[in-house]
Amino acid sequence: MPDMSVEVGGLKLRGPVLAASGTFGYGTEVPLLERRALGAMVSKGIFLRARAGTAPPRIVETPSGMLNAIGLQGPGAEALIRDYAPKWAEWEFPVLVNINGESASEYGEMASLLDGVPGVAGFEINISCPNVEQGGLYFGNDPRAAAAVTDAVRKRTRLPVWVKLTPMVSDIGVIARAVESAGADALCAINTFVGMSIDLNAYGPRLSFRTGGLSGPAIRPLAVHLAHQAARAVHIPVIGIGGITKAEDGLEFLVAGCTAIQVGTATFVNPKAVAEVHDGIAAFLAARGFSSLAELPRYLPRD
Repeated sequence: MPDMSVEVGGLKLRGPVLAASGTFGYGTEVPLLERRALGAMVSKGIFLRARAGTAPPRIVETPSGMLNAIGLQGPGAEALIRDYAPKWAEWEFPVLVNINGESASEYGEMASLLDGVPGVAGFEINISCPNVEQGGLYFGNDPRAAAAVTDAVRKRTRLPVWVKLTPMVSDIGVIARAVESAGADALCAINTFVGMSIDLNAYGPRLSFRTGGLSGPAIRPLAVHLAHQAARAVHIPVIGIGGITKAEDGLEFLVAGCTAIQVGTATFVNPKAVAEVHDGIAAFLAARGFSSLAELPRYLPRD
């Protein structure tokens, strides 16, 4: 078995395959997995206070993917600390918390509250949230706003800070460099694309929120391109996300310059997806005579 360990933004992981935010809740799905193959897990997104989320229907199947508009439903930070973090502290792999906010200061407050909580190994900052103080502009679309959020979190914690980038930008490299300069330890690329599906019987959107986040194999070539662009722009690790269902999908991200990958939507149809991706990558390396993942060639030309 090749050495599959990786170091990503301040964390030493036993393997490169992580469970993506939003698809594993707060860990209750983990018993369904072959845990030995899981490098780390990212929790469902959390705000300071509990949120009810959007009304159903919230999920719609699309060709080679799905749209979701959950609305970041969650129990709030205090409930996470009370009900979930103690369980995470007993697991043999790290759990990062996906944190959200409506202002840069709220992100910082979240980081301060969770910093030092046993079971919380780091943060994945979701900058695909609207900045209420600036009229609803999404943090992730503006390099200054993205950097301000990153800086607010960085100043309130010594834990690893990963920033999850939105694909809905004209130049992802600009955003990537901005958050790197503000203190990010790693980047996660990418979040879902915004999409819509129409019900031809009701003559209207199939989601109650009208639009939703598109994930699944349909977005993978777009995600590989954007993750590659992000990796070329920075000197910190990039975790690739988007439509990974099998080992070959994950290897595309790794060769494109990513240090690790996250699997999400695939687990809705195949609870063994994480293990199959992990083991398939190991088999690929072994078949080509690589003794470790670090020996895998990367396509990462610099301008």
